[in-house]
Amino acid sequence: MAAPSPAESLLGVGTIAPSGPATVTPRYSRFRRRVTLGGLAVLAVVALVVFLVVPWGTPGGGDAGPAVAVPELPEVPGADPVLAGLTREAPAPDPAALEAALAPLLSAPALGPGVSAAVVDVLTGEVLLDRDATDPVTPASTAKLLTAAAALTTLGPDATLETRVVAGAAPGEVVLVGGGDSTLSRTDPSLTYPGAPTVADLAAQVQEALPPGTPVTRVVVDSSLFEGPLTAPGWGPDDAPSSYAAPITATAVDGARVRPGETARSGQPGLDAGAALAEALGVPGAAVVLGEAPAEGDTLATVESAPVARLVEQSLSLSDNVLAEALARHVALARGLPATFQGAAQGVTDAIEDAGFDTTGLELADGSGLAAGDRVPVSLLADLLTAAADGSAPGLSALLPGLAVAGYDGTLADRGDADPATAPGAVRAKTGTLLGVHGLAGTVVTADGRPLVFAVVADDAPGDVLAAEAALDAVAAALAACGCR
Repeated sequence: MAAPSPAESLLGVGTIAPSGPATVTPRYSRFRRRVTLGGLAVLAVVALVVFLVVPWGTPGGGDAGPAVAVPELPEVPGADPVLAGLTREAPAPDPAALEAALAPLLSAPALGPGVSAAVVDVLTGEVLLDRDATDPVTPASTAKLLTAAAALTTLGPDATLETRVVAGAAPGEVVLVGGGDSTLSRTDPSLTYPGAPTVADLAAQVQEALPPGTPVTRVVVDSSLFEGPLTAPGWGPDDAPSSYAAPITATAVDGARVRPGETARSGQPGLDAGAALAEALGVPGAAVVLGEAPAEGDTLATVESAPVARLVEQSLSLSDNVLAEALARHVALARGLPATFQGAAQGVTDAIEDAGFDTTGLELADGSGLAAGDRVPVSLLADLLTAAADGSAPGLSALLPGLAVAGYDGTLADRGDADPATAPGAVRAKTGTLLGVHGLAGTVVTADGRPLVFAVVADDAPGDVLAAEAALDAVAAALAACGCR
């Protein structure tokens, strides 16, 4: 299959479909409900015609009788496109008109005084709006765009992460060797990460590899691939474990969640993974301890993660801090740096610079944006997204499927589709939220069909989270509805 064009990538055509937790039901707009109801009406008419026209026959297979006249089908008007269209002939907004449209929205009280913003025309690279765009700001989770770009350019979109089980030093002992894949699943399939490897697969391989009748009495968990502190400088005392983060270890299951498909994260991801393996082996009472694999231990089982492109998509769409930190550690390892928070931050920074981007003002303490000390200019976020959208950096195109679609999935599932003037799928973005920090960075297609990239971060906002999110959504909606000429 040919690679998608930049325009196709921007719209999500021919790319990996955005994914999310199986327990989240996307919120559909009134437009989508009307399209759905119209389709059901057409199907009902077709079914009636089939019932009246098709000769059902007699029990003996004879003719059912004279044919029934076919009623004339009603004319059904064509449906409007579900996604916003693109054309290179679409007019670009005038910078002055765009500034006039956005200025009052960017000055909304809910965003506070510290608002930085950039808007770029994807087709020309022209900067249409620059409001303190080169000043470093606290990025919150928009920093995951940097980690995602570093993983794609350093590891490659097709790379996978390996988890192994090896024979232990004593009879009846097996060692789960973490490879930094936090998506390893206790369920088959995973409830959160489509395409993830499973503990059941590991266990089946172990049982086949062990001599018949060999009982497993002890599971050792080796998380030595990652080093250093388990939480980053600048993380709060309540950040790990919480509903959004956990201690970062090389061995974990279900994104370090306490239970598959739920939000609460564990304070002991490695031991949870070992216990999951013991249960899958049919020995839930076996001892589970932390340790290291013997140097010459025979490999009993191996599983591979989904490709890095899919992991990047999941880390962005779900704003998954644990997965983002794991990817950042692998960037560090690939660049010969320690697999620590400091090494990961340096590795991501070096990767972004080596890819040709200006890293002036960039300061990172982690790979997820959870650290309060992170600093990123919004101009850098806009540059990354522009390169991904215009095709000038083909390795970055896999950033785009991970952008949540407003009103449909990911962290924008319940945001951004209230304006009826905004075409479905027109706004796709990465969110960012910390105490007093709110960000949105992504792509938008204007009412004229012109693709733009935007990045807005308010890092001195008052405490009303919903009001700040609504203010950012209003900026994105204004861009989508804007001719601005």
